[in-house]
Amino acid sequence: MTVTAPLTSATAQHAPDAPDHVAQHQRHVELSAAIVLAKLGGLKPKVAIILGSGLGGLGDQVESAVKIPYKDLPGFPIPTIVGHTGELIAGKLNGVDVIALKGRKHFYETDDAYPLKTMIRTLKAVGIETLFVSNAAGSLRSDIGVSELMMIADHINYMGLNPLVGANDDAFGPRFVPLTDAWDAELRGKLKTAAKKINVPLHEGVYIAFRGPTFETPAEIRMAKTMGADAVGMSSVPDCIIARHCGLRVVGCSCITNMGAGLSDEKLSHAHTLENAARGASNFEKLVREFVTLL
Repeated sequence: MTVTAPLTSATAQHAPDAPDHVAQHQRHVELSAAIVLAKLGGLKPKVAIILGSGLGGLGDQVESAVKIPYKDLPGFPIPTIVGHTGELIAGKLNGVDVIALKGRKHFYETDDAYPLKTMIRTLKAVGIETLFVSNAAGSLRSDIGVSELMMIADHINYMGLNPLVGANDDAFGPRFVPLTDAWDAELRGKLKTAAKKINVPLHEGVYIAFRGPTFETPAEIRMAKTMGADAVGMSSVPDCIIARHCGLRVVGCSCITNMGAGLSDEKLSHAHTLENAARGASNFEKLVREFVTLL
């Protein structure tokens, strides 16, 4: 008798549109949503926050917290990078029901988009309406310095991939997704209002995503500047695309941890990123706490 191996995320990289894998993904979303809903109790969060590298401290400020490790949620990503602990936290932030996600899996870690899809689509399934995306990023502008915050007004996908490539799953969203309003204008207005109210400087610009894991070359940074980018990183764009596909509104910001390659004498490293993200974390936390009250 021939035994067929189960379709794991590793084999799925080679058969991402296999019907069994699509059905498995739908089942993962259903199961994960059921687990989260069962633990929410009286909480009814409408906003979720993905916490980027070095920004996970906000999750520790969530009160009456219910914590669920990603490993306990079927199909969720298991991060492998320092600064991404892999934990869903539900509770109250400034009296507002929220879900905070400590970590994501980047596309320099995997070829499989399904874990990130499962995470974001589970948020939709439990009633989330707004996704706040954050990341650590390099600045391409001299007026946006290290440890400062930049609200994302738009993005450039230079990763060489789109998480929606392959057969569309009509259960979650349409085949073709307009991204004219990828980063919601109304929500950006509220984020600006929050920043002014608490006197936190907030720049605004275009975020360009490279796949990584290498940092960019000076020539690539010059190219990105020519293309109109203001900050560079290795995440957030797939998150935004998946979220818009399933009808979530998206807003977000970058915490600047370095200048782009060739724009300073810094020696770039992940440790350097985490160190400087910690320097900007306080203002980031204040901003998000104020922002959620405006929703």
